Amino acid sequence: MRARASFAPAVPMDVDGGGRRVLVFPGFMASDRTTARLRRSLDAAGFQSHGWGLGRNGGVRSDTLDRIRNRIDLLAPDEQVTLVGWSLGGLLAREYAKIDPDRVAKVITLGSPFSAHPRANNAWRVYQLIARHRVDAPPIEVRLHEKPPVPTIAFWSPRDGVVAPAAARGQPGEADAHVELSCTHMAFVANPDAIRAIARAIVG
Repeated sequence: MRARASFAPAVPMDVDGGGRRVLVFPGFMASDRTTARLRRSLDAAGFQSHGWGLGRNGGVRSDTLDRIRNRIDLLAPDEQVTLVGWSLGGLLAREYAKIDPDRVAKVITLGSPFSAHPRANNAWRVYQLIARHRVDAPPIEVRLHEKPPVPTIAFWSPRDGVVAPAAARGQPGEADAHVELSCTHMAFVANPDAIRAIARAIVG
């Protein structure tokens, strides 16, 4: 699945991106290469998609949100951007939208555990080992369950296998819409049905 996410060809779409600018955030220990098929598909459908440009996502750092702001300033200084975040990347997208909502058109999360306890997933122990902080004590102030003041869509799957489905779906009021998919955690950025659903959510 990781190879498909990186190297598989673009997925045929049923929407027109209309030049909308999209910034895609990778998941924990992933990089822009892992979101390549998603971005390749979006570009082929008329979107202007970009990787987050910050290397491998090794966890939250004290300057992460500042680096995201710099990236958006570079890519789209005069327009809003839709943020699509996979897993941990979705948490970062939500938190950025809270501090700079005027720059963000929409946030779409893909299997991101913004609801329930931060340990409601199968990756928190590895996260703490690599990121060097407790999963419930990141080096920036966060309120993960709190919805950003922009349209927010949460994709989740009962077959996720890494993140508890309820944690990625959220409680009422924690996202504006919830979209159920039938895919594994890795497949959010590789499965053709998932990629088409993401494109529809961006323009919807």
